[in-house]
Formats: sequence, C-alpha cells, structure tokens
Amino acid sequence: MVREIVKDTFMLMKKSLPASRADLSAARDLLDTLKFHSAGCAGMAANMIGVNKNIIAVFIGEVPVVMLNPRVVSHSPESYDTEEGCLSLTGTRKTSRWYTVEVEYYDMMMKKHRINYSGFTAEVIQHEMDHCSGIII
Repeated sequence: MVREIVKDTFMLMKKSLPASRADLSAARDLLDTLKFHSAGCAGMAANMIGVNKNIIAVFIGEVPVVMLNPRVVSHSPESYDTEEGCLSLTGTRKTSRWYTVEVEYYDMMMKKHRINYSGFTAEVIQHEMDHCSGIII
C-alpha cells in the first residue's frame, strides 16, 4: 500500500527501533511507496511513511531492495562532500559521505546479507540509514 510521505521533523528525528518479521507488512508498504515515487526518489526509510522501524528501501540500479536493520560494517577511509535532497524535506542540504560502504542487513525473507556498495548507491544507503538514526541532513 502506498503511504503518505511524513514531513514532520519531530517524527523524522526519532531513532528507529529494530525491525523484525512482524514488520514485513510495513516493509512492503515502504517498497510500494518507493516505487510510486521512483521518478524523483532513489531510496526511502520507514520513518518517511510513519513507521519507526529500522527499514530502508533503495534502488540498486533499477531494482528496488528492502533492507531490514541495515548497518555499515566497514567503509572507505575517504569521504566526499555533496548536497542531497529528500522527499520529506524541502531543498537540498550539504553532507559528507563515504565513497564505499559494506552493509549488513536482512532481506524480506529474513536472510542475512553483507554487500559492498559504492558511488550513488552507497550515498543513497547512507542517507536512508541516517533517517533510521534520526539524523536529518
């Protein structure tokens, strides 16, 4: 089900709770909402649809992927400065991102993955993980 985008910064600043199998319906809603906004959005966090759980959905190329409880286990020593926009906020904001990240997460089947990402995909994942940590850029 496509949900409305939360624009309330108080909600967006709350740290997300760990996700479990009981949160899979929220993960599906997040995926549906990301697909609906695909023309102008590369990723979303669950708090952007009003769900305070550690779930993100991102496009890896053209394939949408849901990550439950993602965490960065390693990253490149170098970072770069960039500007990012967000469906929940107006305008763009400056931030710093690592060039590469190794992310551990669970998929919708609760299977554990550990994958390296780089470039724009790594940037989007970091942005969405910031949402889960209550960080607004």
